[in-house]
Amino acid sequence: MQKAASELLVLHPTKNKIVECGISVDGTWQRRGYSSMNGCVAALSVDTGLKYAHYYGDGDSKGFISVKDTYGKDSVTKYECISHVQKRVGARLRKLKSKNKNLSGKGKLTDSFIDRLQNYYGIAVRSNVGNLSGLQQNVIAALFRCSSSVEKPMHGQCPIGKDSWCYYQRALSCGKKPNEKYKGLSNEVLNTIKPTYLELCTKELLTKCLHGKTQNSNECLNGVIWQRVPKEVFVCLKILKSGALDAVINLMMDTRVVLKFLKNLI
Repeated sequence: MQKAASELLVLHPTKNKIVECGISVDGTWQRRGYSSMNGCVAALSVDTGLKYAHYYGDGDSKGFISVKDTYGKDSVTKYECISHVQKRVGARLRKLKSKNKNLSGKGKLTDSFIDRLQNYYGIAVRSNVGNLSGLQQNVIAALFRCSSSVEKPMHGQCPIGKDSWCYYQRALSCGKKPNEKYKGLSNEVLNTIKPTYLELCTKELLTKCLHGKTQNSNECLNGVIWQRVPKEVFVCLKILKSGALDAVINLMMDTRVVLKFLKNLI
C-alpha cells in the first residue's frame, strides 16, 4: 500500500502531499445468496492520489455509512457505479412488467426492448461525462428513441450529426432517408413505463454518474478470487483469506512476489 501511495504521489505531486481521488468499494460473499458467514471487501483506487474523498459503490452499498465522516462530517462523497445504474433500468422495468400483465406480449414491454433501452441508457451516460444537461437530455431521449416507430418517429431529442448514437439522426445528417428498425410502443404502454423510467433520470441521481466510472475492477478481482476458491466448495475462513491474498498479488504484483507468498505458506 505504501508503494502504491508513493507511485501516486509521483504522478500528482502536491505541496501538502494530499491529492483527492476516488475509491471503488464492493463486497462479495463466499456462497451465493445471503446465507454465507464469510466474504471479501475490496477497496480499489479509481483515480490517482492519497486522500480517498470520493466513494464509488452500488446503490445499496452500506459500507459508505462507515466511511462518510472519515475526514470530518460528510467529508467523503458517494458516487454511483454507472454499470450498476444502467442495470437498474432493466431491473426496475422487469419488476414493473411482472406486476402489470398488460405490459406483456408482442409489441409491448418485451425483454429485447428492455435490453435495448438499458443499453442506450448506458451509452448516454458514458457519452456525457461531466455534462449534466446533456446527460439528462440523452437518457430521456433514449426512451423515446426506443419507443419510436414508422408511424410515430420520436427522435427529436436524440443528438444530431454523423457521430450521433441514434441511427435515425445519423441518416438525416448524411442526407439519407431514415428507416425505423423496430415497431415501437403504443402510447398506452409508453405512458405506463414512463414514470418508472424517469425515476432514473433525476438530476440527483445523474449528478452522481457524471464521473463515468464503474466498479469493473472490483468485479474483476471478485472473479479472480472465486477462481481460486470456488463457491461450490466450502472452505474455512483461513483458506478464503489465502485465496483472496493470492488473487490480489497475482493482479497487482509480479511473479517473484507470488512465489515468495506461496513459499511462506509451506
